[in-house]
Amino acid sequence: MLKELDVISLTHDIEEHGLKKGTQGAIVHCYDDQEAYEVEFVSESGETLALLTLEKTDIELKLVQMKSILC
Repeated sequence: MLKELDVISLTHDIEEHGLKKGTQGAIVHCYDDQEAYEVEFVSESGETLALLTLEKTDIELKLVQMKSILC
């Protein structure tokens, strides 16, 4: 189940926004039916590139590898 703040990747290009398959974004809102999500895509500098309503077929969960921090 996808949830807010999950990192996702696109399953296909969204040419009108210049986003390619595999581009990573973050879910910022989950609709109650779990069929659509608001996803934000940002540049490396933190600028929002796009904020889109996408269906669950447009995205897939991106497994984020956590690096251990030694103190």
